[in-house]
Amino acid sequence: MGPEHVARIERWHESAYRSAQVDTDQTFDYLGRTFVVPPHVHPITPVSHLLGQSVLDEVTVADRVLDMGTGCGVNAVLAASRSTDVTAVDTNPHALAAAKANAERNGVGDRVHVHHSDVFSDVAGVFDLIVFDPPFRWFTPRDHLENASTDPGYRALNTFFAAAGDHLAADGRMLIFFGTSGDVDHLRAQADGAGFAAETVATHGIDKDGWHVDYFTFRMTR
Repeated sequence: MGPEHVARIERWHESAYRSAQVDTDQTFDYLGRTFVVPPHVHPITPVSHLLGQSVLDEVTVADRVLDMGTGCGVNAVLAASRSTDVTAVDTNPHALAAAKANAERNGVGDRVHVHHSDVFSDVAGVFDLIVFDPPFRWFTPRDHLENASTDPGYRALNTFFAAAGDHLAADGRMLIFFGTSGDVDHLRAQADGAGFAAETVATHGIDKDGWHVDYFTFRMTR
């Protein structure tokens, strides 16, 4: 990736980061449910449905589901509309509190188990479906809010793919969200190196500030 492309990603990121900064709770009506997102937790965006709808389409009642980096709990709540066994983890304490509250708010508090974990550090067992909306950029975050979109050197992403196979059932699936405002080639290389095949199940493009960015939901299997 050349320096001009990196600089464009940095400008895109700064714009997105500033627009996500708020001082009060935000309420979103999203895919038939209501979510409250406090400051310091990444908000639902106009492209979030690419992953959210894929979760609704993918989850079955028999699935044990892991929502990695749950944020406000949106994908855990969606998964729990089908599955009765959903684990949601994050490192942001504000996100963990929001995820618990949103699960209760949407009537699935007894189906969603929320706790702190740095990637798989405090995750036990195997899952039929793992959902991950990882940070797109490889920068160093300045606060909890930015931690949702930046991952220094892609440490968490690399750790995820190195260990995902140990936590995925033999016939399990993963839904991974990513965009070209990050290094999508790095994501693909990590998935390939870990032995996962990827198919695109949802995509959408956005033109902003003279640049076109594509977003993808990938369905990955061994």
